[in-house]
Amino acid sequence: MSIPRSVVLERIAYTLAAPALAAVPNLSPDGAVNTGMLLAGAAGVGGALLAVKAREGTGRKLVRLSPVVFGAAIDAAAMYTTGWGWDAALAAAWAAAGWCVLPLSRSERRHHRPALAPIPQPARTAPAPPAPTVVDDGADAFTREVRLLWERAGTPGRTMVVHADRHPGTHHDLTMLLRAAEPGRPITGLSEAAVAAAFGIGEGDVHFAPVVQQPGRQGGPGWLEVHLTPDEAVRRRKAPTEHEWWADRIGSETGPIPGSVFAKQVRDKQRNVTHYIAQVPDELGEPRVNPHALAAALKTKYDEGRLFVTIDGNQVLVSLWDSSPLAQVFPATRELLTPDKDGRWVTGYLGNGQPARNRVYTDRGAAHGLFVAPSGGGKTQLMGLHVAADALFGAVVMLATEAPDEKTAALGEHTARYGVGALYMIRLLRVMVALMEIRGQMRWDDGKVHEWDPTRPGCPYRMLSAYLDEFLSAARNVDYGAEIMDLAELVSVKGRKYGVGLKVAGQSVYVQDGFTQLLCENLRENCIPVVLKVAPKKVGDMFRALGIPSENTPDPLPRSFSPAEVGRIERVMAGEPEPPADSNTGGAGWIIEGKQPDVLRTLFMDFKTGIDGFFPDSIATLTEHEIRELELRDLWFDWTEPPRPGEFGPEPDDEDGDGDAPKKRGGGKPRSGGKSGPRRDAVASPRQALDAIRSFTNA
Repeated sequence: MSIPRSVVLERIAYTLAAPALAAVPNLSPDGAVNTGMLLAGAAGVGGALLAVKAREGTGRKLVRLSPVVFGAAIDAAAMYTTGWGWDAALAAAWAAAGWCVLPLSRSERRHHRPALAPIPQPARTAPAPPAPTVVDDGADAFTREVRLLWERAGTPGRTMVVHADRHPGTHHDLTMLLRAAEPGRPITGLSEAAVAAAFGIGEGDVHFAPVVQQPGRQGGPGWLEVHLTPDEAVRRRKAPTEHEWWADRIGSETGPIPGSVFAKQVRDKQRNVTHYIAQVPDELGEPRVNPHALAAALKTKYDEGRLFVTIDGNQVLVSLWDSSPLAQVFPATRELLTPDKDGRWVTGYLGNGQPARNRVYTDRGAAHGLFVAPSGGGKTQLMGLHVAADALFGAVVMLATEAPDEKTAALGEHTARYGVGALYMIRLLRVMVALMEIRGQMRWDDGKVHEWDPTRPGCPYRMLSAYLDEFLSAARNVDYGAEIMDLAELVSVKGRKYGVGLKVAGQSVYVQDGFTQLLCENLRENCIPVVLKVAPKKVGDMFRALGIPSENTPDPLPRSFSPAEVGRIERVMAGEPEPPADSNTGGAGWIIEGKQPDVLRTLFMDFKTGIDGFFPDSIATLTEHEIRELELRDLWFDWTEPPRPGEFGPEPDDEDGDGDAPKKRGGGKPRSGGKSGPRRDAVASPRQALDAIRSFTNA
């Protein structure tokens, strides 16, 4: 075995230095060689002291300094001894000790143990678990290939592939049947990511399915079926079926209608609308619809008015029109306006294309009416449809408006009575109240008195339908407003039982605008209100006043149903103006038959071409008995006349007054039995105060 070179050199140095260490102190104690040896020894002693103070490597440093320190000690001792015997013996012992111990070589090689030192053994590690033994069960070539990929990945989840089937028509899709490598152990710790990494596919293309026990095969937690569908995922993204498209875009957990399952799609080519029918499982409760997200999924905008959703239990109908049905014009026809046997007729069409129907009577009696729309919203058009329907039903129709216009005048030609102003309206209301008293005493063919019912034969009178246009303006009239409101409330409560229907049209139903809560509730309960073109900020308040719960309050209608013209960027770059906005929302609004308002577009009655074809040839009037009774009450005359003496109370005694002073109108009880208005001509002078006192005291 070879000896390191450093060891050989160190031993030679000790052998050669031993004679010099014994001879130099004796031959030349004051020479330079001896002085150098003593100085080296002193330096070694100093180094030894420092090594003792050090925290690490003290022993190794002392061993390395020992030849110098002990050599200086022997040199100093040789200077004081006599003879060469002891000097030679000490020097030989010093050389032998250094030759055996080798303090320099061994202390420098502390990380390189000599060959004779014991070789440290490597630490023992736990043996790797044996790989699951794959039994040659005669599997097909495809299964063996899948097993190789599975084993290359380290058998994820400590499982083994029992069988693998390729999906027909695909290159990479397959289904694996896995079981735990150790019998009786459940499969745990296996993730979609581990399976995807083994086959180099996306994590979303891996799906786990439980294994049900079958004859000849076990099941349960020790087995797992894995579906790998990368090819199917690519096809589903590029060309999905209707069911897949619905499940991914609409019925997903974050979709517009979460949990819904596609049922079928129906295309109506005649009306240019596509219907999507879906169903939500019963356990999910009532369908939840996000209309704006649904419109985005169907590549449209909710404000375009092309998308409408109808919910029926757990079924959902989504209607997508090629163009907004609210932007279409539905011409009115006599056939649509003629009431059926139940008193229903077509007012317009809902957003889903379904006919929107109103009624001339209900199971409670004559139907009232409530039409709300701002100026230009289509209110007169809607009122014309109702007037025609009542006339075609055979009712007596009367019309009073607070201010005249062309369309109401045209409607007046087809009514039994038509007039303008608050005075005309209060006279009409007095007649309605009087007719309730008269009809309450008229006997039917069986000799008895009954409440009005159009389905029972033998009724001695016709239904009366009275229209009050711009009702709130008339109700705020200084002279007649209070009585107009009181009489309207009375008719709204009792008129239905006597075949008397009150149809109120205006721009508001707010109590603060003068519309009493009682009148609003009575009309709401006995009619199907129609609200047209409400400003977006007023939608919530308007429907709250009509008793619609907040969860059923509809979204505002768009300002226009026409699609925006493309090319705005080009127009901006060219400095061209924008095309005018198409305000085509007249006649669009909501019909409220239940608690849920439905969007509709009313039928269009073209007044310019004439409306005679919508009405019957003859105009129905009151019976002779009713007219005689009204004449006896001094209520049946030309209502356009100025106020008659005593019509609104006894006239003041002007014998002592100025003959040219204007006569007063108020103060007495109206002959119809209704309340008189609390506001009449204000007292502005002592003479007027005296006249008022005389009128009360009959002086």
